[in-house]
Amino acid sequence: MATIDLGKIKIVWRGTYAGGTAYTPDDAVVHSGTSYICIANTTGNAPPNGTYWNVLAQAGTNGTNGTDVGTVLTTQGDILYRDGSGLQRLPKGTAGQVIKMNSGATAPEYGTLSSDYVKLVSGTHSGAELNIDNVFTDTYPLYKVYLYDVNTPNNSLRMRVRTGGASGSTETASECRYTSYMKFKSSSTNSATDEHGWGASDFRIGWTDNSEDKPQMFELTIPTPTSTSRKFIYGMQNTFSSNTYVGSAHGVGQYDQSASTVYTGLNFFQNGGNNWSTKYAVYGIKI
Repeated sequence: MATIDLGKIKIVWRGTYAGGTAYTPDDAVVHSGTSYICIANTTGNAPPNGTYWNVLAQAGTNGTNGTDVGTVLTTQGDILYRDGSGLQRLPKGTAGQVIKMNSGATAPEYGTLSSDYVKLVSGTHSGAELNIDNVFTDTYPLYKVYLYDVNTPNNSLRMRVRTGGASGSTETASECRYTSYMKFKSSSTNSATDEHGWGASDFRIGWTDNSEDKPQMFELTIPTPTSTSRKFIYGMQNTFSSNTYVGSAHGVGQYDQSASTVYTGLNFFQNGGNNWSTKYAVYGIKI
């Protein structure tokens, strides 16, 4: 029976083009990133010689400036962006930074998140003394301190100032002066009382009836606590309620520190050293 040569019935992949290899039609090779299919017998005629080769799949264009993405991005965390001339690398920022536009609004950059009202610290306390250290700095001229779900079951809540940053120490010299006014309503009577201190070792900022605790909330406003050119002062709002009482108080306090003293935190405690509990938060405010 006669043999009929049908030729190749599919493309034959020959891998990377080699100048000394003989190729016949329907052989396919890759050369310089592009694949080609042979259209005529050839040896030594490299693609893209159109007499012997047709393009099978064209290589894509490298990244601008003669680079590709793998060359532009060199370090873990890099980000790729395009500027006016081509692909560019934005190196990763440091911990806590965010991506923002530069001052010319032409390219991204890393920077520190800025805000006019920032929570600096928060937490819970249960025990005798609560120290909140290293929160007052020159970054913010005004601070808000919140104590909420306050439970002082035995006596009044007191406050003192602290120095020394993260390893703070409490100031106990008799230099405090304060005044406040409380008004409350019980089931049967309306009552009001004044509280004040002069030359005291701490500020009294809250009341507690000896027979019943009254869960409380405090808001303290403290301007420029780190300033050495003015006295440490605060403003206070206090609210409380229970099955027997509802009431509120407001007041102000001042501490006559020496000219070189910088206050960086606060100390809260219950008079008599008793245990108490609270949730708290401190915010810095730019004005």
